[in-house]
Amino acid sequence: MKNRILIIAIPLMFFNSILAFAQQDRDSVLINLEKAGWEYEVKAGCNIGGIIPLGMPQEIRSINSYSPRLNGSFEGVVTHWFFKDKKWGASTGLRIEAKGMHASATVKNYSTEIITDGNRVAGYWTGDVNTKYSGTFLTLPFLVDYRFNKRWIINAGVYVSYMLEGNFSGDVSNGYLRQGTPVGEKLEFKDGKTATYDFDSDLRRFEWGPEIGVSWKAFNRFKLNADLAYGFDHIFKKSFKTITFNLYPVYLNVGFGYIF
Repeated sequence: MKNRILIIAIPLMFFNSILAFAQQDRDSVLINLEKAGWEYEVKAGCNIGGIIPLGMPQEIRSINSYSPRLNGSFEGVVTHWFFKDKKWGASTGLRIEAKGMHASATVKNYSTEIITDGNRVAGYWTGDVNTKYSGTFLTLPFLVDYRFNKRWIINAGVYVSYMLEGNFSGDVSNGYLRQGTPVGEKLEFKDGKTATYDFDSDLRRFEWGPEIGVSWKAFNRFKLNADLAYGFDHIFKKSFKTITFNLYPVYLNVGFGYIF
């Protein structure tokens, strides 16, 4: 939780600092590096998206609500532009970011494990499910950049992330659990009665996948950025079999950058 608050606060402090920096003369070292094709940028943004299955699993009968969380990001990027025209380049950096969402659904025969009266009970749930997912990541992007003109740049490549902390939890209500099998003993949860679940320790630490993006230079050194990242791996460890379908992180990062 502390890491998520930090990620939200950093972009605000960053915005104030770059305004102050923009009023100063640029150092001659940065000017010489720029002439040699090197470019340094700091970026701040917000991730919008969620964890999704490939196709709608038959267990999920309806999505009742979805809410993206306030998922801040902060990144330092270095780019080297090649050739005299500097149209092609390669970039990498370090990004600290939050990804998360809240969602609720109505399901039938949904494999899960709930906590009720202090005991864990595995089985098949039919009823309402409320899920909270969040993660704080350190991310390394490796991208190829192409400059269309003085304002527009596109990039594509891969990213690798390490989860610093993660949460996958929620509750079930307005339904029943069949213990062990779809025809097992029935545990009912009605009249406001709920049970919780918690799979934090089963989340995968590493994440990777493709990333594509576009940048528009709004002013001399200020850019608007949009980057789409799709995780190739299921968010849970291979040994985790409780949820029977895979979930993949898909997030669009929208924000701004300042080129030094």
